[in-house]
Amino acid sequence: MADVVSKNKRSEMMAGIQAKNTKPEVIIRKALFQLGYRYKIHDNNLPGKPDLVFPKYHAVIFIHGCFWHAHDCHLFKWPSTRIEFWHTKITGNKERDKRHLKSLLSSKWRVMTIWECSLKGKYQLNFEKIIQKTDQWLQSSNPIGEISADK
Repeated sequence: MADVVSKNKRSEMMAGIQAKNTKPEVIIRKALFQLGYRYKIHDNNLPGKPDLVFPKYHAVIFIHGCFWHAHDCHLFKWPSTRIEFWHTKITGNKERDKRHLKSLLSSKWRVMTIWECSLKGKYQLNFEKIIQKTDQWLQSSNPIGEISADK
């Protein structure tokens, strides 16, 4: 299927995608700040530069876009153009995510992933529920947490 926008427009749209301080990231961190949590953002010293780092809880949170990290949900679709490029790019992201997770866990960091689909789309979760689950996970000793619309 052909793209519905011109090459130039698609290029402009892709260039506008941010790697950090995305809308989902900002709303999550503002809500957690209001609950009294203090954190660092994008710590270069940790594998994967987690979106949020909670040193007091020895916990990190990644807020992942479903497309960029090939989440198995309704928001992820493999592109129909430049198939080889996108397959290499997205599978590379997934492999890197696995390496970062393994490295963080072996360093005794707790890791939570909040998926984009939990925040938007037809199956999105109630925002207060997302924050409540995140709060509960931070207070727990669980090494891994995940919030997804499809789980």
